[in-house]
Amino acid sequence: MSAKRDRRESATPIGRIIQNTAWLLGGKGFGAICGLAYLAILTRTLGLKDFGHFSLIFGTAQALIAFAGFQTWRVVVRYGSEHVHQQDWGKFGRLGMLCGMLDAVGAVIGCVVAGVVIYGFAHVLELNPEYIDTAFLFCCASLWALVSAPTGIVRALHRFDTAVYVEAIVPVGRLLAALAIWMIGPTVGRFLGAWAAIDILESVLYWITARRLCPQAVRLANLGKWRQALDENPGLGRFFVVTYVGASIDAATKNGPLLVVGGLVGTKAAGLYRLASQLSQALSKLSTLLTRSVYAEVARVRVASEAAEFRKLALQTSLIAGGAGLVVVGIALVAGEQLLALIGGSAFERGASILVPLAIAASFDLASVAFEPVLHSTGRARLSLIARLIALAGMGIGLVLFIPTRGPSGVAWAVALGGAVSYLAMGVMAWRTLQKVEREESVGSTSPAGSTGD
Repeated sequence: MSAKRDRRESATPIGRIIQNTAWLLGGKGFGAICGLAYLAILTRTLGLKDFGHFSLIFGTAQALIAFAGFQTWRVVVRYGSEHVHQQDWGKFGRLGMLCGMLDAVGAVIGCVVAGVVIYGFAHVLELNPEYIDTAFLFCCASLWALVSAPTGIVRALHRFDTAVYVEAIVPVGRLLAALAIWMIGPTVGRFLGAWAAIDILESVLYWITARRLCPQAVRLANLGKWRQALDENPGLGRFFVVTYVGASIDAATKNGPLLVVGGLVGTKAAGLYRLASQLSQALSKLSTLLTRSVYAEVARVRVASEAAEFRKLALQTSLIAGGAGLVVVGIALVAGEQLLALIGGSAFERGASILVPLAIAASFDLASVAFEPVLHSTGRARLSLIARLIALAGMGIGLVLFIPTRGPSGVAWAVALGGAVSYLAMGVMAWRTLQKVEREESVGSTSPAGSTGD
């Protein structure tokens, strides 16, 4: 008995990536429009100071999610792709529910850490004391709204079309909530409460979707079989640790700078940085979408195709993403200031000096979209971790060099430096890995797909 597949797939890997990305882009394109609309409501109704408070609370929650969210979707896709290929739904289900348990453990740990951070160090971020309890509750709700495991199940099944409908709940819900709050009276607490409720609703719907797509796998009976799941997926523990540490480092490079700005420069500067960061992310949304499609397809091709096709897929994806990255930087240079003023008002215009380097950093992320999936799918996740450590060191050097002279824009340039270092380091490792895979296949060696060297 197979999982439900209600759509016709492309016959080629790059075709499937484009098809999956098109599904995601259709939903995210609509979501981006909603996002810019509710972001405009937030900035214009709260003002620079309160938007700064909102940004710092939201950024803290995202940092905690990265710390306590174990990126289990990567584990499900990395190991579950083979089970899906073989239609072994028992193994797939035990793996998915193990990852669901890990998500719950992470949420508990995250709530404890949130209490320490919010109640012990809120003064460092200059948070208004009135928002401290709200910040803690928001962080806890965000942690329990994690949808990593069911997201991995849906992606391993290559049902990106279904995921679009679930993920549309967030932008639509936030826009409707923002409009309602605008009419009844905007406050930081009301916006955070609405955001938390919508995230929790999305998580519930994601689990329902995963269950509907593969009921023979998503079963409560599999929760007690976590030891069997570990035995059935050799190397899972090491892969989990490496990807978790790598994701935490990635989160430090993405969310840490906002907290640095808030702590060293001030709340208003954090508001400026947040809006510029949000806009750069909106411009580079294709990076996130390609990552989701590429990660699943690379894992699929690695277990079902030859090394030459694997290498071709990585090259094609990198070229497409690199061109998109250049477009992102061009838009930021030409229209960055006007876009910031349009969304946030004249008080946010000076965020243009932050937007440009963040767009450059985003373009590096976009251009390197195929590198990490290649390393993970070939059992070399530790190399991506090394690359992220090198990038974090590069960003740290940039912070020391640029903050004293440039302030918030210096933080953004440090992020851009870290992005460049990550692109170079991970790119070299990925291409060397592809060459090694081809050599091993040509001499009839054991395929790295079965490696436990994660």
